[in-house]
Formats: sequence, structure tokens, C-alpha cells
Amino acid sequence: MLIYESTHGTVHEETVRVPGPNEVAWVRMENPSPDDVKHVLGDLYKCHPLLVEDAIKLNQRPKMDTYKNHIFLTFFAISEQLEPQEIGIVVGSNFVITVYKDNLPFIDQLYHACQEVEDRLRHPGAILHAILDRCVDDYSVVADHFDDRLNSMEQAVYRNPRIRIAQDIFQLKRSMHQLRRVIVEERIILSAIAHHSFPYTREEDDVYFLDIMDHISRVVDSLDIFRESLTGLLELQMSMKSDRMNEIMKTLTIFSTIFLPLTFIVGLYGMNFKYIPELSWDYGYLYVWILMVILSCVMWYYFKRKHWF
Repeated sequence: MLIYESTHGTVHEETVRVPGPNEVAWVRMENPSPDDVKHVLGDLYKCHPLLVEDAIKLNQRPKMDTYKNHIFLTFFAISEQLEPQEIGIVVGSNFVITVYKDNLPFIDQLYHACQEVEDRLRHPGAILHAILDRCVDDYSVVADHFDDRLNSMEQAVYRNPRIRIAQDIFQLKRSMHQLRRVIVEERIILSAIAHHSFPYTREEDDVYFLDIMDHISRVVDSLDIFRESLTGLLELQMSMKSDRMNEIMKTLTIFSTIFLPLTFIVGLYGMNFKYIPELSWDYGYLYVWILMVILSCVMWYYFKRKHWF
């Protein structure tokens, strides 16, 4: 844990303990065992049993639970695999405790930055703002990732309308839906922190939390646009496939229509009757060919004038 001493303005690292009156502590717990969580939150910091249970399970939606001497926040960060990862944050009058399962590099970076810049640990609100701000900044990275995938899909559809991307589109929409649901609930939490006199932040910090809320709102708007674009892309591909199929059917229909009278002529002269008017002509075979060629050309010219192909 990191301890900030307000009297001397210094930061140093110690084993986990309860901070004194003139100290602010940040306890970082990465993939702790249930016993460690119970010891730190329950025994040392006297947290509510429900809070301890939530911190052990870490299977919550974004929320903010208010207790007598502390507040429990559930927020989501983005892992290196671009997947949401839950963080349990306990905020008290002079401490912040973060509990999470998998490694989050930005937490380590903040931890080391707080050791170098003492002012980052001057009060719990500053630590909370730094954590939430980095989480929301990573949401923009995920939004850019979705944007890049959407652009690549659009280019692939324009190059080849028959490409199989429906499954990728549905998977991407599902990921966006899950992330959007998390972010919308986190926006409510940020609104509560900024507008409803959060007990462990200073009044001048409200504008910083409003800035985070503005960033997260823009991410939500981007996700909504991407979801609509994915739906439009799927409809566009279906439309392009339908147009292509119509062109193919039109071409086949034109050829079938041209050969239909030719088939009739061939069938007519192929009948087994002794007396057929043109049967005894010396140039009957040539006459039939000329007739079929002229008829094909006339039909082709007629279809061309009608712009049927």
C-alpha cells in the first residue's frame, strides 16, 4: 500500500495497515484470496459484510453502494484483450482500496506515478478520479478498435458482396451491446459523484468528474453510431446480393427468351411429317438459319432499346 503523509507531503510504501489521521492510503489488491480480502476489508478497515462479499465475488454490474463510513464502487476497466474487467473500489475518508482479479497495467502505472508525484495522493477523491479517468480513456481505445473493424468490413463488402461477414457483425454487435450496457450504468455513477455531494471528494473535484462523464457520454454516442452502421452494413450486403441475383436472373431470362422462339423453330422443322412446305427446298437449311439469326438479332435489339440489359 502507498501512504501519503499530509504533514510532510511525502509518499512511501508500507505493508497494509489502517492509515492515521494525517495520512491517506491506497491499497492495491490484485487477484487476492478470499481470506486476504476478509482480513483487509473486514478485519482492518471494518467494512460492511455485504461489501466484503461483493469484493470477493467481483461479479457485479456497475453500481455504488453507500455505507456508514465508506462507499463501494464497481467499475470496469479494459484489459489487454479489450475485454471489460471488473474493479471493486472502496473509498473512505482517508483511504482507497482497489480489488481486481487479472493484471491491469494502467493500475501499476498509476501506482508508480503516485510514488513519484506526491500530490496525486493528497485525498481519496484524487485517487478515485485518476482510476476512473484511466478506465474511461481506455474505452476510447475500444471505440477506435470497433471503428477500424467496421471500416475493414465495409471495404470487404464493397470489394466482394458475397463475403461471409454476418457472423462477425453479430459478434461485434453483441460486444458493443455488452460494453454499452456497462458504460451507461457507469455514467449514472459518475453523475452521482459529480452532482450529489460525494462525501469523499472535494467540491473543486466535481468539474473533473463531469469531464469524465462527458468523455464516457461521447463513447456511448460512438457505440450507438457503430451499432447502427453495422445494421446498415448488413442490410447493404443483403441488398447488394439481391441486386446481383436480380442481374443474374435477368441475364438468364433474356437468354432463355431469345432461345425460346429458336427452340420453337427447331421443334417445328423437326416434326416427322412427310409434307412440310419447306422440306423440299434446296436452301431450306440455310433459310432456317437465316430466320433464326434474324429473329435473335431483332430480339436482342428490342431488349437493348428497352434497357433490359
